[in-house]
Amino acid sequence: MRYEKFSDIRQAVSACENCKLCETRKNTVFGEGSVHADVMFIGEGPGAVEDELGRPFVGPAGQLLEKMLASIGLSRSDVYIANIVKCRPPFNADPLPQYAEKCMPYLRSQIAFIRPKVLVLLGKVPTRFILGEEGSMSSLHGKIFRKGAFYIMPTYHPSALLRSENLKRPAWEDLKALRRLLDDISGV
Repeated sequence: MRYEKFSDIRQAVSACENCKLCETRKNTVFGEGSVHADVMFIGEGPGAVEDELGRPFVGPAGQLLEKMLASIGLSRSDVYIANIVKCRPPFNADPLPQYAEKCMPYLRSQIAFIRPKVLVLLGKVPTRFILGEEGSMSSLHGKIFRKGAFYIMPTYHPSALLRSENLKRPAWEDLKALRRLLDDISGV
């Protein structure tokens, strides 16, 4: 479906009943940030705090994401943050493929409106659905792919960093690579 305005996508998401996730959600979690962002971060799906507040990445993983952004001179207001699915999967599980497939048209529409230069894929779910890559995050993180008009970089989801201290160093290297890419794109 084509939308005339960005707000039309938000309205469609808030009314969505395309899968069973709508039955247990408190709120849809559309996304937030600058609609003129050069970089868009895409996570897997909302957690409990996000479902409660209707905002992406506001729990512990979101707090870490904000620190990660700050470490490379960015803030939430500089980027756009969204998820593959717009409703919380039960028990914070990875979104099932049938749910992700129902939400992908919304995400594609968000990407088409925002037109970021770089998509940062946070974790294996967005990497699988956007890049079509099934490999492990340890083999894919930090690599820069070119797909159409976009540079795409998979990296570890902040929640994985909260669980595994040993992933923080590779994630930091990914962030530095992202900063270099953004500087190269903007001619800095």
